[in-house]
Amino acid sequence: MLEEYRVGRGSLREALRILEVHGLISIKPGPRGGPTVDQVHTENFGRMATLYFQMDGVTFADLVDARVIMEPTLATLAAQRRDPQLVGELARFTNTSRTDDDEYASDVDEFHRLVAAMSGNPVMTLFGQSMTDILRDRLSPPLFPKSRRAAVLNVHTDIARAVADGDAVLAERLMREHMTEYAAYARRRHPGLMREVVDWR
Repeated sequence: MLEEYRVGRGSLREALRILEVHGLISIKPGPRGGPTVDQVHTENFGRMATLYFQMDGVTFADLVDARVIMEPTLATLAAQRRDPQLVGELARFTNTSRTDDDEYASDVDEFHRLVAAMSGNPVMTLFGQSMTDILRDRLSPPLFPKSRRAAVLNVHTDIARAVADGDAVLAERLMREHMTEYAAYARRRHPGLMREVVDWR
């Protein structure tokens, strides 16, 4: 690599360290080790995005509002694309009966991450999933109280059905209503946090 890129050992080491910090490569030590390219993870993109959010004064309310705008579009694209394999996987996250807070929150997050993946647009998927990651790390799960969990799962079921049926209009409307309720509840439950600037970490 030193000869290929015509750089010094120190410059190469620093470049590899930066790539490793951002989760793009991993470096195995030892004589048979070296750098290997890692799989892309949205958490790493989200972590880097929070640096720009913090520098630009983006609040958690801004981030929540962005999800309200983006997620209905993701649902629309998912319904238009209607990937049979992913439709079946989406239904799996609507049949959960988990009572543990962390497990329930994980299923809810995975539902939204999967809708983003079903959009078929890698840029939209990356942004949609990374916003979910950022908020998941900072909002104590679960966002909705136990009294509302059945209703949330019912909405997810309706969205999944609309996606499976290819009804983009219905999928968009249901997701927009769902995310609008989510945003309103986030403001009620975390009023202080919503006014805070997103922190880089």
